[in-house]
Amino acid sequence: MPQQPGRGFIWIAIAIIGFAALSAFIGPRQQVPEVIAISEVATLVQEGQVKEVVVTNDTELAITKQDDTKLRSTLRTGDDLKDFGITPDKTSIKVEYSTSSAAWASILGNLLVPIIILAVIFAMFRSSQNQNQRAMGFGQARAKLANFSKIRFADVAGQREAKQELMEEVDFLRDPAKFRALGAEIPKGVLLVGPPGTGKTLLAKAVAGEAGVPFFTISASEFVEMFVGVGASRVRDLFAKAKKASPCIIFIDELDAIGRQRGAGLGGGHDEREQTLNQILVEMDGFETDGGVIVMAATNRPDVLDPALLRPGRFDRRVVVDLPTRDERIEVLQVYTKGKPLAKDVDLAGVANQTAGMSPADLKNIMNEAAIFAARKGEKQITQATLHEAAEKVLVGPERPSRVLSDQEKKVTAVHEAGHAIVGHVLPHTDDVHKVSIISRGNALGLTWSLPKEDRHLIGKAKFEDELCMLLGGRLAEMAVFDEATTGASNDLERVTKLARRMVTEYGMSDTLGLRTYGEREHEIFLGRSMGESRDYSEDRAQVIDSEVDQIVKRAETRTKELLTMYRPALDKLTDLLLERETVTGEELTRILEETTGIIKEPVTV
Repeated sequence: MPQQPGRGFIWIAIAIIGFAALSAFIGPRQQVPEVIAISEVATLVQEGQVKEVVVTNDTELAITKQDDTKLRSTLRTGDDLKDFGITPDKTSIKVEYSTSSAAWASILGNLLVPIIILAVIFAMFRSSQNQNQRAMGFGQARAKLANFSKIRFADVAGQREAKQELMEEVDFLRDPAKFRALGAEIPKGVLLVGPPGTGKTLLAKAVAGEAGVPFFTISASEFVEMFVGVGASRVRDLFAKAKKASPCIIFIDELDAIGRQRGAGLGGGHDEREQTLNQILVEMDGFETDGGVIVMAATNRPDVLDPALLRPGRFDRRVVVDLPTRDERIEVLQVYTKGKPLAKDVDLAGVANQTAGMSPADLKNIMNEAAIFAARKGEKQITQATLHEAAEKVLVGPERPSRVLSDQEKKVTAVHEAGHAIVGHVLPHTDDVHKVSIISRGNALGLTWSLPKEDRHLIGKAKFEDELCMLLGGRLAEMAVFDEATTGASNDLERVTKLARRMVTEYGMSDTLGLRTYGEREHEIFLGRSMGESRDYSEDRAQVIDSEVDQIVKRAETRTKELLTMYRPALDKLTDLLLERETVTGEELTRILEETTGIIKEPVTV
């Protein structure tokens, strides 16, 4: 918390007073001049002991003797220096006249300490006042009244269905009387649901911009404090402000921070988060309701929200903001290329094909990285090669040329990646191999990059089985060439195990276990994804599940071994080419298979 200006002034004043007091005690003490009568001054003058006389205010005399001793004296009213033999023109005594500010200095010196003390008291009073004001404002909402009048739906690329849903909210905010005349009630709560980076907040801003109404924005975490009741107070204050400014929009970001399901046993009835949630429920559809205020919220975890939030009258409209399709990715890329010089060879459709499953935030990051790469290389435009390089960095991590591998490690890596590429290329249900590389990226020593031809929403069992073979291709290629296993396949084996288990327990792809799922995941919202699964099956059934997983992996292993044996010439040739050039494209891989086996990519029966 930043220090308050009044508190800082108090410490400065205390430091000044302490320094002055310390100086008064330990500083050098000056000798106080002796006060003598004017007659004694006349005697000293006659004896020639006076060197200088300074007359201040016509009455005060400061005498300096020949030995530099200081004396003081005073002239009576009407007296003159000549009466005491002090005549500068006839003697060697130096006489000076001055108008001193000693009196004012004395007055100011005497007033300095009281002034400082009064200033300290005043600052302390102001500080206490500020603290009282902060205490009174502790329960006030910290929502920001933002102006997004320049943002429109046209600024949001893609998301056609989401924008159509939200246009109803815009129409109601523009002309609520049209709906009320027919007895229609517009939904009070709109919940934007989707993965991170898909543009939920931008859509909310666009609604406010289209409707031209006030837009109150706040993060859900700002309601929660360590003191019980503060969050509920802030909710009441927020809705009170919104009702005064209606029609308006309240936007709550990351709603799951306070909207998690109640009654989970974590925290009692006085839990601050639950009190805040209760107040939101009452404000949205409780005893005191008012029209003209639409509450919009965003979350990427709708599964953890309390059911009371999702019932009609509250967040009864759910707008799905999903990952963009291929055409929508092209639109997003067009938005983020504005203001960036592009070369003639840039093909945004190719970049969209390369970035399946990426969010608009990821695409924005790719365009920014491409601009950085181009500037680093001294180029004036962003080329297609630069875009591909930026996409690779965002997807799999930056290149690490500083990681130097030994010749043996480099060969093992080449064999490993060649095994992935060959198996992935010849199987019918895997994605096309785009590039194979043994250049280190991120934590990986090599990379086999496959790209889907189109967006896929349903995945069949055959594709899962082919993907298992492709994942095992690296380890089994190492075993076929070197007859030795390495740690390079640890991530592949982890993915194989998870995929095979999900085929059995989630997707019902086991003939032995039947069409059902295994394991309840209702508690993962509180205890984490891995710890939240509870068993709804016996130990005997658990052994059957493990056995089925083992059989799926074993079948994939047998199939992959036979494929690598069949295409061993292509494996050896691709390995040599990787060792020579470090990177091989998908087109070159196709040519290698044509030259060695005559097969490009067709269904393989093993």
